[in-house]
Amino acid sequence: MESIQVKAYAKINLGLDVLHKRPDGYHEVRMVMQTIRLFDKLTIKMTHTPGIAIKTNLSYLPCDENNLIYRAASLFFKATNEKPGIHVTLDKHIPVAAGLAGGSSDAAATLTALNELYHTGFSLAELQEFGVRLGADVPYCLLQGAALSEGIGELLTPLPAPPSAYCLIVKPPISVSTRYVYEHLALDTAPHPDIDALLSALAAGSLPALAAALGNTLESVTIPLHPEIAKIKQQLVDLGALGALMSGSGPTVFALFSDRQTAEHAFYHFKISEYGRQTYLTGFWNR
Repeated sequence: MESIQVKAYAKINLGLDVLHKRPDGYHEVRMVMQTIRLFDKLTIKMTHTPGIAIKTNLSYLPCDENNLIYRAASLFFKATNEKPGIHVTLDKHIPVAAGLAGGSSDAAATLTALNELYHTGFSLAELQEFGVRLGADVPYCLLQGAALSEGIGELLTPLPAPPSAYCLIVKPPISVSTRYVYEHLALDTAPHPDIDALLSALAAGSLPALAAALGNTLESVTIPLHPEIAKIKQQLVDLGALGALMSGSGPTVFALFSDRQTAEHAFYHFKISEYGRQTYLTGFWNR
């Protein structure tokens, strides 16, 4: 029996701009994405039992076709004509439905692991073609690191790695529907971040400029629904963050710090608060 263990890393949106709604119903976006050192662990074992079996440490997660791991594996086996016979153990640490691409990252990690386990030799580009059929964030989660994401998220340009920073993640105990956020987005009145300023900050390797340019168009919908997101952002800035922003459609907020002591003080402040269960102090991750 062969097996493989892989990490599925979370992402944050340093910048998220929605340009317009396309005729096919999708939204055209322009985003700066960054991988962080918060991850799930997947252990995949080849078995003699036909099918795709999934076991997780969270009882409320689906283990059937409603799980992106299952769908990624099904897509892989259909493309390769291999007979499925795997057992996947998911050790879940990325908050669920949080704007951190946890499910997409699990799907990407599954494709990467199966490609290695079955020695199929698919290139990154080929895996990304599979990935976009599973979700707009999956191609990025296969690439990882700093990247400009355009189109519906499938057009990716690698970017220079950002300067080192401490990244504090605070996920309030609320749920946000990404579909609802996009359906209620008023593009003519919503603020649009300066993505070019973010690109310039990355090129210059300037953390203060990067923090100053953080922006997310989707905050215009999610924050009025959940004002605690704005309160968390303000608290983080008051505690010394260079900048704070909601990731994706929310509700997770991240903040960037230049020094460890200030970041740890903010971490412990939130860890003993009502948000303590899903507060993490981490950093950027690049290959």
